[in-house]
Amino acid sequence: MTMSVDGDSSGSEDFSALIDEELAGISSDSDMFDDDEEELHCSTSVEPVAQSSDLSVHLETCAHPSLIKVMCVKCGRMVDNASAVALGYIHQDLKVDSDELARLRDKDLKSLLGKKKLYLVLDLDHTLLNSTHFHHISPDEEYLKSQIDSLHDLPNGNLFKLDSMRMFTKLRPFVRTFLKEASNMFEMYVYTMGERPYAMEMARLLDPGKIYFDSRDISQADCTQKHQKGLDVVLGAESAVIILDDTEYVWGQHKENLILVDRYHYFASSGRSFNLNNRSLSELKRDESEPDGALATILEVLKLIHHLFFDLERGDDLMRRDVRQVLKTVRSEVLRGCQLVFSRVWKKGELVEKQRLWVVAEELGAICCKELDASVTHIVATDSGTEKSRWAVKHNKFLVLPSWIEAANFLWKRQPEDSFAVNDSKKEH
Repeated sequence: MTMSVDGDSSGSEDFSALIDEELAGISSDSDMFDDDEEELHCSTSVEPVAQSSDLSVHLETCAHPSLIKVMCVKCGRMVDNASAVALGYIHQDLKVDSDELARLRDKDLKSLLGKKKLYLVLDLDHTLLNSTHFHHISPDEEYLKSQIDSLHDLPNGNLFKLDSMRMFTKLRPFVRTFLKEASNMFEMYVYTMGERPYAMEMARLLDPGKIYFDSRDISQADCTQKHQKGLDVVLGAESAVIILDDTEYVWGQHKENLILVDRYHYFASSGRSFNLNNRSLSELKRDESEPDGALATILEVLKLIHHLFFDLERGDDLMRRDVRQVLKTVRSEVLRGCQLVFSRVWKKGELVEKQRLWVVAEELGAICCKELDASVTHIVATDSGTEKSRWAVKHNKFLVLPSWIEAANFLWKRQPEDSFAVNDSKKEH
């Protein structure tokens, strides 16, 4: 059920072909169904259809693994299956029973691991690209209208004017190289909270040859929980899925699978939507660095995780390995050896162990504590005049801004303290 760029068929493609084949077989049996299509799709009756004894036994014993609306694809009966999960991005109105999904995921995982691949679920806006509507273009961005790339040359373009959607889309620097190299290690999905037409159009810009995503583009309509993304609609075992997204809270049930990426704000409207008042990349007429940007950095992290998952001589069964544990292990090495004390980073009296920066620092391998002693290596502060900040200077300890932790979190690497040093101006780096 997997696809790779060398021509293997995808899970969704196989599934769609299977559904079409089964439906063709069912519709050819004029004795089994009424010719009224509306009645066929809307009836919820589960009464057996009068047939031969062999067919009746088949109908009674069918597990109804997949449905089109309420019709079982295998036997043609009308079924009310509350446990079925909608997978409309694979085939319109398709629902698959939870037990069948588990079986399919297990089968697909064996195949994928045999090719030394994992699953990679990719967010779109602010992660792989950035979009803005025509009417949101600022005066300083008007020049973009004369610099758009032709939609007839998608593989080589990076800034597009989409008249049908009334928007501009800018691909993130390095994204084409990222997708090409990532496809050697992962079967990839697009997963966006945007509507399906947007998801399909963005997938077309990123993958005009349909060699990376095929039909694996999941949109808002496919989500099973409001304002949340879930792996329940992904045909991949959670133990082998890595998620790349700029937003953490939408993955409430799958944070252990998530790699958080620094947001890509190319257009001015994008930054404003997150209350950023600085001039945008487009207004400044510059862009992220290709070799040193977010996607190039994350690609190296993905290569390391892939290597640790597959290439270590551990002697255990690949099927029992869990990429979430690999992610956790790699993250825990980023700030290992650092012992942090925070100074006036949050309001006095707040429970420090619940503060996001404290939690993130510990996930990155740092030890966070409340009291000063010789083992402390860093004071995290925004003000050089606090008692703890002065102590850091006196005892030759690192005095860094909170953004030092944030940078390590996004880049998965300890950053030079000098670049995030607290100074008398009390301004963030």
